[in-house]
Amino acid sequence: MKKWLLFLFITLTTMLLVTACGTNEEAGNGTSGEENTANGTEGEEEEASEESETYTIGATQIVEHPSLDAAYAGFQEALSDAGLDVEYDFQNAQNDQNNTSTIANNFVADDVDLIFANSTPSALGALQATSDIPILFTSVTDAVEAGLVEDMEQPGENITGVLDLHPDSIKQTIDFIDQYFEGSTVGLIYSAGEANSVTQIEAVNEAVEGTSLSTAERTVASSAEVQQAASTLVGEADVFYIITDNTVVSALETVIDVAEEQSIPLVVGEPDSVKRGGFATYGIDYHTIGYRTGEMAVEVLTGEKTPADISVEVPPSMQLFINKEAAEAQGIEWNDAWDEEAEFLETEEAEE
Repeated sequence: MKKWLLFLFITLTTMLLVTACGTNEEAGNGTSGEENTANGTEGEEEEASEESETYTIGATQIVEHPSLDAAYAGFQEALSDAGLDVEYDFQNAQNDQNNTSTIANNFVADDVDLIFANSTPSALGALQATSDIPILFTSVTDAVEAGLVEDMEQPGENITGVLDLHPDSIKQTIDFIDQYFEGSTVGLIYSAGEANSVTQIEAVNEAVEGTSLSTAERTVASSAEVQQAASTLVGEADVFYIITDNTVVSALETVIDVAEEQSIPLVVGEPDSVKRGGFATYGIDYHTIGYRTGEMAVEVLTGEKTPADISVEVPPSMQLFINKEAAEAQGIEWNDAWDEEAEFLETEEAEE
């Protein structure tokens, strides 16, 4: 009997020990699993954080008009196509160059990840405000002459972008006027305060040399002065040529009114002005240059490149654009050669 009780005691003790060991192993395995789960969750959170990183871009624009707006839209589209999560702080300087500095300084204070500068004054304001934050510009005519970069191939530590003037644009425009409006005086209206405009006017006068043309100039300080400047050219100018001057382009409709009332052909600097009622341009697509600038911004934001690694680029191509309705309104005799040479645009009112 005692032997049987001893045997039973040993058996029960052994079972209890085995059960305890099993429980401890399960508990140990459970802890290890929780740790693995925690580590996995942490890794997933880090990966998700990297994938959903949000960038802040300060967008500075000298004034709102269709060409600059198209460049900004193209810039945004490029970053969206790249899948980047971006918050934009868009600031319009209201065509006041003093405002460009204030806007840029605010961007620096907010520590934005990148500045998109849409126009020469906007880019200059940004560059004066920071040498650290990357600056991507477009709608700039001559970055070297404006003092934005020292060299197109080696732009600088924190700035690069895409120009809005094809190297042959002004010469081809002058050749077009010389061919079809021979002997004309070309009326030029521009803001002497815009460095890009001064560069273009110099290029126009250089291109006129050796042709049958001459030029007559008027300068303005604000968009409110544009109509008066156009009116003073009546009787002196046979053709108007409005370059990509932000001040004048923002008030282009006042020049169109004079051109139509006085039957003066209005040649312009870009296709959006043709759509607004200009007669013709050898122009570029501003949406395209904005998009290319956006592609550069993607490379910079993702760390693939720095602005110093990216050369300043010129527009890839240009095209003769003509508005037939504007030609009729400005009393222009149609030339059949234009049917083969030009791409035709309608005025904005006609498209709506």
